[in-house]
Amino acid sequence: MSIVEWIAAVSLILALLPLGQGMVNLLLYRRPKAAPPPGSAVSILIPARNEEATIAAAVEAALASRGVEVEVVVLDDHSTDRTAEIVRSIAARDPRVRLESAPPLPPGWSGKQHACQALATLALHPVLLFQDADVRLSPDAARLTCGALLSGRHGLVSGFPRQETGTLAEALVIPLIHVLLLGYLPMLGMRRSGDPRFGAACGQLIAVRREAYWKAGGHAAISASLHDGVTLPRAFRRAGQGTDLFDATGLARCRMYRGWREVWSGFTKNATEGMATPAALPVWTLLLFGGHVLPWILLGWAALDPLPDEAVVMAGLAAAAGLLFRLLLLVRFRQSVVGALLHPIGILIMLAIQWSALLRARHGRPSEWRGRAYPTGPGAS
Repeated sequence: MSIVEWIAAVSLILALLPLGQGMVNLLLYRRPKAAPPPGSAVSILIPARNEEATIAAAVEAALASRGVEVEVVVLDDHSTDRTAEIVRSIAARDPRVRLESAPPLPPGWSGKQHACQALATLALHPVLLFQDADVRLSPDAARLTCGALLSGRHGLVSGFPRQETGTLAEALVIPLIHVLLLGYLPMLGMRRSGDPRFGAACGQLIAVRREAYWKAGGHAAISASLHDGVTLPRAFRRAGQGTDLFDATGLARCRMYRGWREVWSGFTKNATEGMATPAALPVWTLLLFGGHVLPWILLGWAALDPLPDEAVVMAGLAAAAGLLFRLLLLVRFRQSVVGALLHPIGILIMLAIQWSALLRARHGRPSEWRGRAYPTGPGAS
């Protein structure tokens, strides 16, 4: 077997792995159906910093919840726009809404984790549902999320809302969240094991039992983190509290970033707590480049300079496997058709973001988000 054939064979294996894992996970990753016990009550907690464009819709959607008692607590995190004024006007006509002000940010804390910790102390109900200010809940979201949490023994459950995209940059990169989640996280293992390494969540929508939250240390356990979707479920698992995931596509929607600048900055800020570590990123590069990009390079090469038939066949099968996986995700999660068809380009951009974040951290350059700078690298606190 020639070197090119070996390379094509490796690319085929790397393409089939996420397809196979993804098809299994698509059967396991479902919308919750369990109803919560009668009389269940949920505190919907929204940290907000300069969210005047989104906060009214987020609060109004939360107030439309049905099937459970809700309160909506918004923590104004030192906004310089009309965020507080907008929430205050809603609270004046609906007593279920409370506007609170964030205390000063202590050293060593990230803004969101500090805001969520403060919100947890202000909540009145036994189920805490943390949501971002750009998330819109459906009327059944609080009820079904509460049911998913209370019907099992989990201390934390989380759902990935439908990710809305409006620009090409968003369509190329944001849907890759589902590629990584479903293609590379063994959900069967996650549900059978309490290992913190299996911990995963979506920071846009996380529900916890109050007592489990405090046993895990709350957001204080991840005070410096910028990636609560990874670090919070792992903190729960370290404390012996189970975690789980569900499909929130039909329960909530979110446009997390708008345009190229926000996509790059948003994914960069928390990359070093996920893929972009010196040990993990070379492995991720092999998996993602080898399985999703290399097959197309080999096919392009074959179009210009004939390659062995076996190599072309294996590259074609690998490219087809990657495209099939994206099409399955496109249909299930209502993703962008253009983003799916340009999937290899999205993978290259994602890898560029991760390597940029790693190099940034190695040079001690801080991450920046919402007007705040956070240290990165070995000396970060």
